[in-house]
Amino acid sequence: MTVTPTRLFLHYLGQLDAILKQVEAFDVAVAGRRLHPDMFPLLQQARVAIGFTLRAACPLAGREIVSFRGDGDAAFPGIYAELEQTMAYLAAIPDADFTGMDARRVRTTAGFAELDLPAAEYYQMYAVPNFFFHYSMVYAIARQGGVPVGKADFDGYHRYPAGFTFDTQ
Repeated sequence: MTVTPTRLFLHYLGQLDAILKQVEAFDVAVAGRRLHPDMFPLLQQARVAIGFTLRAACPLAGREIVSFRGDGDAAFPGIYAELEQTMAYLAAIPDADFTGMDARRVRTTAGFAELDLPAAEYYQMYAVPNFFFHYSMVYAIARQGGVPVGKADFDGYHRYPAGFTFDTQ
C-alpha cells in the first residue's frame, strides 16, 4: 500500500490543528515563542509547515502551487483559516493525479539555492523532511512553553496511560 502525499499531509495537518488548539487554550503567549532567537516563532513555524504541504503535493500532482495564506493574519484565526483551506484543497486532489509523478521533475528554491530534482527525491529528501522540521518546531516550542502535549499529540498513534512518565535513568 502506498501512502499518497495528501494522505500523509492530511493526517499530520490534523495533528497540527489539535496542537495549535492546545497551545491557544493553554497560553496564547506561547504562540510567539521561539526555540532560538534566529528561528521563527511557533505560529510562523506552523504557517511554513502548512505551506510545505502545498509546495510538495501540488507539483507532484501536476498542479501549480497554491497558497491560502491570508493578508498577513499570523494570529490563530488566520492560521486556522489557512489550515482549513489547505486541508480542503489537499483532500480534493484525486489519488490518480499522483500517477506518473515519478516521471516529473520539480523546480523550486531552498533558501537561496535553486533546485531541480526528480519528483521522488524532491518529495522524500526535501519536501517531507522540511514539513516535519517545521511541524516538529511547533511541537518543541509548545513543549518548551509548558503546553501539555506529548508523542500521541505529535503522531496520533501513540497512547500512554494517564500519569505515565518515562524513567530517565
